[in-house]
Amino acid sequence: MRVYLAGGCACLLIGVIACSAPAPAAPDPGFRPTSTVKDIMDSIVDPSADVVWDSVEVVVTAKGTEERAPKTDDEWREVRRRAISMIEASNMLLVPGRHIARPGEKAENPKIELGPEVIEAMVNADRAQWTTLVHGLHDAASAALKAIDDRDKTALLYSGDGLDRACENCHLKYWYPPDLLTKTPDKP
Repeated sequence: MRVYLAGGCACLLIGVIACSAPAPAAPDPGFRPTSTVKDIMDSIVDPSADVVWDSVEVVVTAKGTEERAPKTDDEWREVRRRAISMIEASNMLLVPGRHIARPGEKAENPKIELGPEVIEAMVNADRAQWTTLVHGLHDAASAALKAIDDRDKTALLYSGDGLDRACENCHLKYWYPPDLLTKTPDKP
C-alpha cells in the first residue's frame, strides 16, 4: 500500500512541476518586415501593375487601330517578371508586424486618402478581410501570369481588369475616406 501511495505522490509531484513549467516560446517565424505596405505598393506593386496594364493595348486614332503586345521573348519575360513581382508582393503584404507606413508619415492627399495610422488601425481590426483582399491581388496577378505563360495577349488584356478590380476593392475598403465614397455629382 505504501508503494502505491508513494508512487501516486511522485506522479502528482511530477504533474505539478510539469504544469508550472513555463510554456515554450512560440517559434520565431523568421520574418523581418523592414519595408512598409506603402513602400511595397510604391516600389513593387504599382510599377509592376503599370507594366502589365500597358503590355497589351488597342490604340484607336484617326489613322486607324493599332494593337500593341509583347512580341519578343525578352518582352514576354519582362511582363512575366512583373506579374511574379505582384504575386510575391501580395505575400509580403501579409507578413505579420508590417506597418502601413513609417511613423509620422502622412497621407499625400488627405482629401482623397485616409492617413496611414487610420488605415493600419482598420487593417489590424479585421485581418481576415485584409487577407481576403490581398489574396484578390494574388489571384488577379496569377491570372495575368497564366495569360503571359500561354502568350495569350487577349487574356492578358482582360487580366488587367481583374488587377484593377483587386486594387480598387482594397482601396475602397482601406484607402478612400468614407465621406468621399458617399459623395455623388449632385452632392458636394
